Amino acid sequence: MKKLVTAALTFSMLFSAASFAAPVPASAQETYATNGHKIVNTAKSYQGRVTYKWGVRNPAQLIFDCSSFTQFVFQKNGKKIPWGSKAQAKWGTPVNSKSRLAIGDLVMFSVNKPGQIDHVGIYSGNGKFIGNSPGGGVTISSLKTGYWASRYITGRHY
Repeated sequence: MKKLVTAALTFSMLFSAASFAAPVPASAQETYATNGHKIVNTAKSYQGRVTYKWGVRNPAQLIFDCSSFTQFVFQKNGKKIPWGSKAQAKWGTPVNSKSRLAIGDLVMFSVNKPGQIDHVGIYSGNGKFIGNSPGGGVTISSLKTGYWASRYITGRHY
């Protein structure tokens, strides 16, 4: 009987302690989601207005490479990130699975040398990302199918 009472008390204490554990504040999750949507909306607002040119960062004429475009978009939203896809790949925290990407995360790709990060975009949700690319300018593309699906390396959460 004593063992049963002890076990019941232990279970009760564990259950009570678990119910008081602090969850991740909803406001922090909402803030990140809001910021992510703002970043994506800013990027979308430049569709049809930006020219791609490798190695260029010219905000006055809206001429960017992929990483200067992501840098420009983040800066418009009060976030300072470095220029260069390799440098941006070291920034923030890693998101190693496409299924764990959040809207506004940076997504990194290898387009020239397998395994080497040399392109970056912004995750826009529903398995898609927005980025500035040669021949297309600012476009929304799929991470699940087509050209980019097999070239995805990692994501970065800010």
